[in-house]
Amino acid sequence: MSYPTIFTTPGVRQFAEDVDAERQAQLAKFGDQHHPDGTGTIAHIDQADRVRAKVDQAAAEGTQTWGNILAEEVAEVFAESGPDRLRAELVQVAAVCAAWIADLDSRTEAR
Repeated sequence: MSYPTIFTTPGVRQFAEDVDAERQAQLAKFGDQHHPDGTGTIAHIDQADRVRAKVDQAAAEGTQTWGNILAEEVAEVFAESGPDRLRAELVQVAAVCAAWIADLDSRTEAR
């Protein structure tokens, strides 16, 4: 499927197309799904605080990794309970995934 070029950040168009293809496969397999969020518990909030501290420490030590960054964003998703903040955190997860994929792709292209 071909999409119009509406993205300005390098790699985001391919990311969006890949996500769309995966969503189509999910819809074909499972149909339209609706589930409770399952987020916002005290345990989730505590976990987000612990992961955030680990990421801050790695950044200060110069040992930051994509895995740490994504783990922090995912932990923040689980800590949220309000739909607007939850959505914003999920968008941040998608953006970190796009950045990580772009980094991976740049390494593959350089070989």
